[in-house]
Amino acid sequence: MTSLTYRDAGVDIETGDALVDAIKPLARATSRSGSMGSLGGFGALFDLKAAGYTDPVLVSSTDGVGTKLRLAIDTGMHDAVGIDLVAMCVNDLVVQGAEPLFFLDYFATGKLQLDQARAVIAGIAEGCKQAGCALVGGETAEMPGMYSRDDYDLAGFSVGAAERDGLLPKPDVGAGDVVLGLAASGVHSNGFSLVRRVLQATNQNANTPAPFSAGQTLGQALLAPTRIYVKSVLALHRAGLVKAAAHITGGGLPGNLPRVLPAGMVAVLDATAWTLPPVFGWLARNGNIAPEEMLRVFNCGIGMCVVVREADADAATALLTEHGETVFCIGRVEAGSEGAAPEVRVEKLSPGWPAA
Repeated sequence: MTSLTYRDAGVDIETGDALVDAIKPLARATSRSGSMGSLGGFGALFDLKAAGYTDPVLVSSTDGVGTKLRLAIDTGMHDAVGIDLVAMCVNDLVVQGAEPLFFLDYFATGKLQLDQARAVIAGIAEGCKQAGCALVGGETAEMPGMYSRDDYDLAGFSVGAAERDGLLPKPDVGAGDVVLGLAASGVHSNGFSLVRRVLQATNQNANTPAPFSAGQTLGQALLAPTRIYVKSVLALHRAGLVKAAAHITGGGLPGNLPRVLPAGMVAVLDATAWTLPPVFGWLARNGNIAPEEMLRVFNCGIGMCVVVREADADAATALLTEHGETVFCIGRVEAGSEGAAPEVRVEKLSPGWPAA
C-alpha cells in the first residue's frame, strides 16, 4: 500500500503554519494594556492588574455570525464577517458594563485557503481594534468531510472586565427613564436565513443591484458589518450617564430590551421616532413580512439601546454623538403590572411598516 500522508487525507499542515505566520502581525496590531506573550503558545495570558483593574469581575461571551456566512462564501467577500464575529461578542459584553479585554476565534473549513482565511482573520483583527481588545489566539481547523471545500464556519469568544460596583444594569431602572436608540449599520448579523429566503423567493441574488443602496450589489449592501458600540457605550458608562443597555440582536427590540428591565416595567417605544434604513423596507416589501415579524427578527435600524435618566438624556445624546453614534430618543420606561415580566410595547406602527 502506498504510504499515506495527512495531505492525502485533505489536511495541509504547511498551509496552516503559513496562515499563523500571516496573521501574527494582525494580532500584534491589536495589543493593549494587559496583553502578555504572542500567538503560538498553548494558551493566552492576560494581566488584569496591568489593565488597571482593582476589584474586577470577569464577563465572557461567545457567538457566531450565523447564515450570513453563506452570503459571504457565495460572494467571495470575507473581510466583513470577521468584524461581525467580534461585534456579536463584544457588544454583549459592554451592555453589562464590561470593557472587552481579549478575543479568540475558531475558524473551521473544508480546505484551508490562505487568502480566504487571512481575509476573515484580518476582519477579526479590525473588529478587535474597533473594540479596543486584543486578539490573543484562536484555532484553525481543516476538516475535509465535515465541510465542503470552500465552506467555513466561525465562532468567537471574548472576555471583558468590569469593576464590581460598575456592572450593568443598575438596580434603579424605573418609570420615567428614557430609552435612547443607537443607529444600526444595516441588518447586522441576525435574520439572514430569512434574508436569503427573500432573495430566493424573488429570484434575486447577491449580484443583483441593490435598489436601496446606489452603486452596490445586494451582496455588498447586506454584508455591511455589524456596528461595534463598545467605545461609545463605555464612554457613556464612565460618565455615569447610563442605567442599562441592550444589544439588539436576534429577537429584535421586543426580545432584547426586556432583558435589562426590572419586573413590572414596560418600555414604550415610538416606531416613528427613528430613521429606518431602507434595507428593512426592501425586506418587508419583497418578503411580504408583517411588522410584528420584522420587529421580532431584525434590529429594524436600532442596534443598541441605552436607558438613561430623563434629566441625563440630552447629555447622553451629546456624548454618544461626539463618539460617532446616530442617536434617537425612541421611548421611555413606564410602570406595568406589579411583578409582571418586563416587556416592550411598540406604538405608532403604520400599515405596512417598515415598507410604507
